[in-house]
Amino acid sequence: MFMGEFQHNIDDKGRVIIPAKFRDELGSTFVITRGLDKSLFVYTQSEWQQVEQKLKSLPFTRADARKFTRFFFSGAVECEVDKQGRVSLPPNLREYAELIKECVFIGVSNRVEIWSKELWESYYQESEESFNEIAEKIVDFDL
Repeated sequence: MFMGEFQHNIDDKGRVIIPAKFRDELGSTFVITRGLDKSLFVYTQSEWQQVEQKLKSLPFTRADARKFTRFFFSGAVECEVDKQGRVSLPPNLREYAELIKECVFIGVSNRVEIWSKELWESYYQESEESFNEIAEKIVDFDL
């Protein structure tokens, strides 16, 4: 399970160090794709296979399902960690997530998310303000 928050810098070649806490669980090869809220989603190979199976079951006759799966899969790339623990983020994914220099890795249970530091801070602040309200709504899920 992934959890925690870690800040790292992206170098001039688009490489970033994967937090050591996540590296072992992710393995040497994993999948990065466009996520929600202008973030990137990072999946282990086994988790990616499960996500792929779920998305395959969406009805291709629905326009919103086609749109989502095209967007999600077209951005997906299999990545390998180098000897220094870095991964190269493709330009299209860096552009989508507005990743320039500073980024934040967050663990979200079955995946890791990569955010630009600015977007994460803004999102976090907005979420923090409504955290109690959100908690009251999800109590119905027996959490």
